Amino acid sequence: MEFEDRYRQGQGPKFDCLLFDLDDTLYPMSSGLAKEVLKNIGDYMVKKLGIEKEKVPALCDLLYKNYGTTMAGLRAIEYEFEYDDYHGFVHGRLPYHNLKTDPILRNLLFNMPQRKLIFTNADKNHAVKALNMLGVEDCFEGIICFETLNPSKNYEDEDEDDREINHSRNEPFDILQFSSQPSSLSQLPKTPILCKPSIDAFDEALRIANIDPQRTIFFDDSPRNILSAKRAGLHTVLVGNSVRSRGADHALKSIHNIREALPELWESEKMDETVKYPSGKVAIETPVTA
Repeated sequence: MEFEDRYRQGQGPKFDCLLFDLDDTLYPMSSGLAKEVLKNIGDYMVKKLGIEKEKVPALCDLLYKNYGTTMAGLRAIEYEFEYDDYHGFVHGRLPYHNLKTDPILRNLLFNMPQRKLIFTNADKNHAVKALNMLGVEDCFEGIICFETLNPSKNYEDEDEDDREINHSRNEPFDILQFSSQPSSLSQLPKTPILCKPSIDAFDEALRIANIDPQRTIFFDDSPRNILSAKRAGLHTVLVGNSVRSRGADHALKSIHNIREALPELWESEKMDETVKYPSGKVAIETPVTA
C-alpha cells in the first residue's frame, strides 16, 4: 500500500498526522528489549566483525553518539557486512514475548482520528513483530523503517561513490584513537546509512509519506531525535520522561498519558473516515521496503 497524499487545504484540524517512534516509545524500556539489543550488537561486533571485546563498549558509545546508530557508525568507519545479516543477528534473537498486548494503547490509537505512522531506525521485520506483540499492528497506516530510508539492502548494493569512500583506507578508521587525540586535519568519515537523528532522515521520511510537518506531532523517547524533529518543523512529544528536553513541546511519562496531555487530538472526531484502518495487518509502502 502506498502512502497517500492527504494534505488538507484551508480550514481543518490543527494536526492531521501523528508520527510515532517504536522502541521504548510505544512500550516501556522495562520490557528489557533495549538491553538485549545492546548485548546483541556487542556480540555481533565481536563474533562477526572481529572487534576486540574490551573495545566494544567505548566504540558503541562513540558510534551511537556520532552517527545515530551503532550500525551507521560501523559502516562509516568502513566495516563491511550485510544489512540483513546485522538486523537478523541483532533483532532476530530478541525476547519478543516480553512485549504484552496493550489494550489501553490500542484503544487510544483507534480513537484518534489522525493519520498514524511509525518512524523507526529498526528494520521492517522487527517493527512488524513488535507491533503484533503489542496488538496494535492494524492501528497504523504505514511504517517508515530502515529499508524505507536505505533501499540498498547491503554493502554490495551501495552507490559507487560510497564504495570508493569505503576503499580509501586499507583498514577501518580508528575512531577511538581519533576521539582521544582529535586533529584539526582529521574529520569523521560519513556514513552511507540514513537514520534518525539526522535532519536528512526526517526530511526524507516526510517527503516519502507526504507529511506536512506543521500539521504533524512526532513522539519519541530520544531527546536528540526530538530536537532534530523540532528543527525539521514537527511538533514534538518526548515519551518516557515527565520533564521536557530541548525541542520538546510536551513530555509524557508514558504513551498512555496522551489523552491527558493532548486532549485536542480528540477534538476532531469528524475527520475523514479514510484515516481509520481495517484490522488484519500493518500497511507498509511496498515500493520502499525490502
